[in-house]
Amino acid sequence: MKLEVSLFNVLLMILTTFVVSLILVPIFKKIALHIGAIDYPNQRRLNKVPMPTIGGLAIFFSFLFGYMFFGRGTVEMISILIASFIILFVGLVDDIKPISAKYQLIGQLIAVMVIVLYGKITIDRLTILGATLTFPEPLNYLVTIVFMLGIINAIDLSDGMDGLCGGISVIYFITVLIIAILLGMAGNIDTTISILMIGSTLGFLVYNFPPAKLYLGDSGSNFVGLMIATTALYGFKLATFTSLLIPLAILATPIIDVLFAIIRRGLKKKNPFTNPDKEHLHHQLLKMKFSTRTSLMVIYVINLLFSGVSILYALGDLNLALALYIALMVVFLFIVLKTDILFPKRGMKDEKKLRKN
Repeated sequence: MKLEVSLFNVLLMILTTFVVSLILVPIFKKIALHIGAIDYPNQRRLNKVPMPTIGGLAIFFSFLFGYMFFGRGTVEMISILIASFIILFVGLVDDIKPISAKYQLIGQLIAVMVIVLYGKITIDRLTILGATLTFPEPLNYLVTIVFMLGIINAIDLSDGMDGLCGGISVIYFITVLIIAILLGMAGNIDTTISILMIGSTLGFLVYNFPPAKLYLGDSGSNFVGLMIATTALYGFKLATFTSLLIPLAILATPIIDVLFAIIRRGLKKKNPFTNPDKEHLHHQLLKMKFSTRTSLMVIYVINLLFSGVSILYALGDLNLALALYIALMVVFLFIVLKTDILFPKRGMKDEKKLRKN
């Protein structure tokens, strides 16, 4: 799907989807209250009052509205829309009446397979440090499916604080758009999706920015994750991304957070996928007495730094970009490991103080 993209068209697409999303969010808030799609406070939630979910449906229908006016029908886009309906349906069921992680994963898997098998998008080869890895069939299908499921769940798990998932996603889509424009690749399917998602997600963020009036819900976070995974793969396929390192680096914060969650829960001998906790990066910032908005801004800034370096990498300044990547990663990991994200350091110190007293 190739579109003629000018600055006017980009702004028009963003403004259109933004306004539609802005109108739809309050409507879906009322629908959520009516059908019982409500997130009630509990020991692992940050919300203090019952919060309507399914705000992500407003993002989807805004995206769909924009696509109807600005997109072009292709097999790839049809596969993406079919996958979106599947993942939204499964997420909506979970938002109304929680289902097990197993059934959520099955729904995600079916959605991803539609894009891989019907949309014909696969990771066939990767170049890492000068070495090229080739994935013949059916290994390429497996690698692609695992990649997409990993991105979807990383985004889903990042939806733990007001404005977090939506903000990270907007930064990602804007970065994709900037890279595409600078490389003269604007108009491809990944860029078109990114433009439509920028406006749709920004409209939702107006209501989700702290203090939030409603949440994305699993339907929304899974849909946004699917769009991010799809643009990452199509960008790689269409040469918007010269390497899969670029989208992974843009998403460094949620990906590293998920990896730490898996390690943390594994050390506690708990299932990393069915035992949620309150030790994610945003929880750690809140423990450090940052406000919700300040914690959010800290994570936004980290993502923006990784996005800036990713733009340099995409433009071909590889040595500088890699040096900055390493420096950012070292600083980020140093700061994160000073928290309780893996080991309860401060908790143990507090316990010792209490015993002394």
